[in-house]
Amino acid sequence: MFWIKKLEGKEMEGRDMGTFFNTIIPFEAYQAIASTRFFVDKTLMIDELLESLESDRQRYVCITRPRRFGKTVMAVMIAAFLGKAVKSDTVFGRLAISGKGCYHKHLNTHDVFYMDLSRMPENCRSYEAYIFRIQNGMKKDILSQFPDMNLDSEKAIWDILSEIFQQTRRKFVFVLDEWDAVFHMPFIIEKEKIRYLDFLRNLFKDQEYVELAYMTGILPIAKYSDGSELIPVSQMICQHSSHLSINTPNHLANKYAHEYNIFDEYDMAMKEKYGQYFGFSEEEVDKLFGIYLRTTKNPRLTRESLQMWYDGYHTAFGRSLYNPRSVVCALRDNQLANYWTSSGTYDSVFSYIKGNVKDVRDDLVLMVSGERVDAKMLEYAATASELRTKDQIYSAMVVYGLLTYEDGQVFIPNKELMDRFKDLFMSNESLGYVNNLAKESIRMLKATLAGDTKTMSEILKFAHDTETPILSYNSEIELAAVVNLVYLAARDKYRVEREDKAGEGFVDFIFYPEQKSADALILELKTDSTPEDAVRQIKDKNYALRFRGKLGERPKYTGRILAVGISYDKKTKEHSCKVEVL
Repeated sequence: MFWIKKLEGKEMEGRDMGTFFNTIIPFEAYQAIASTRFFVDKTLMIDELLESLESDRQRYVCITRPRRFGKTVMAVMIAAFLGKAVKSDTVFGRLAISGKGCYHKHLNTHDVFYMDLSRMPENCRSYEAYIFRIQNGMKKDILSQFPDMNLDSEKAIWDILSEIFQQTRRKFVFVLDEWDAVFHMPFIIEKEKIRYLDFLRNLFKDQEYVELAYMTGILPIAKYSDGSELIPVSQMICQHSSHLSINTPNHLANKYAHEYNIFDEYDMAMKEKYGQYFGFSEEEVDKLFGIYLRTTKNPRLTRESLQMWYDGYHTAFGRSLYNPRSVVCALRDNQLANYWTSSGTYDSVFSYIKGNVKDVRDDLVLMVSGERVDAKMLEYAATASELRTKDQIYSAMVVYGLLTYEDGQVFIPNKELMDRFKDLFMSNESLGYVNNLAKESIRMLKATLAGDTKTMSEILKFAHDTETPILSYNSEIELAAVVNLVYLAARDKYRVEREDKAGEGFVDFIFYPEQKSADALILELKTDSTPEDAVRQIKDKNYALRFRGKLGERPKYTGRILAVGISYDKKTKEHSCKVEVL
């Protein structure tokens, strides 16, 4: 039965819209997004995607990114642009893609399947119920829109689509969002994950009816490395496949795994292509902040605070990106908060490190201090059921967005994530000395503000007496890491910066209070010297100018400015402290 629908003043004719096939859902979703105050135009990705399709016949694309990095927005954008369901020029006609040659050629000219694979049927408790919704929904849509072809509903969906192609030469675009959602469903067992991969392989591999298959997810698609080393996902395939065992020769395992790997995969850490379309750049955040200032009553955020909280994700194409969801939420709510880490089910840092707490905890102390740690990225470590080596753990944390990666090193990108690590240190007793010192950090801050140098020295002695490698103080970095740890609780009330420019030099630590009336701290470290020398350096180099502002301006902070000197004597193993009001 044909229908006539009026949308945005334009009439369209077609058959009944389906759940997945030629559905209006992606258009409605993208139209709503494009009308928001803090919308960022990323439509030029469509041109790049179609150019690769036409020039290189690159028709299988998988984009992997951490949660809340714009994957769904881009998926609905592509489906809304290409799909026939709605004439979407009312939205795309005012965006950057409208100036490209592909615009009139491809706008609303394709048959599109759009599926959010994280959706489940009501009260779903089994893989059979999950996959039946997908397969049955696709069949119903196809049969309703091709009623004159006498298609057999008992056949597999790929056989039905192949028959349509053979009779009509019509091809289909598939846009699959959250392809890996099944791997996070608690009721799905390992063998069913293989069945799911078989479903994707049968649907796409060597199927001429596929014009374009575009998928998004967090996890990479399972495959083997080119060398002799098996990657954990591949082990999972071997262990749970009736065809392979863990002892299967590598060349046979590679051949089998290749069946699952027809997609070109683009992650954030290692692949440059499409990198600029996920996350916000400095220029884009500048533009959004301008909108925020013009449209928000009593704006409370600063541009610098957005950078501190949400910037720092490094990409293979050499730029630093902001977490898009967090930026938009902060501007919308007029408040800085942990928007990203409070969403989803993958935000527990401990779940990644629990397989090797002993080896990673010292690295984590360094990273919380602002240091970077050497790591080798293992692309498929995130899909392993157990994470054992440091490289596996850090690689998985990069995939999930808890760390970022650049030039062979991993680090914590911003305050939003730093707060998550602080919570881990403060709450998890299995971290041993790290947890003990983190708890002492509450007392350390109170003692510092009260000028109680005896308590400060006792806490630092307690830190040294833990006999851990990082506390050998063989370098200034190690000393700074421990000092950062014993002041960890201060991060609730202060923005802590290391090696910050102040006065006539760079100070070891500056504690910028969140409340302008609170006390500010300038902390200088010395080895084989005295705390008095440290305080003298703070005075001589005018570090306090960082808080007092320029001549004639109102001071940025109205509380006290405390000079804090901490020294360590390598021979006596003693710590000394001095606190002085400037």
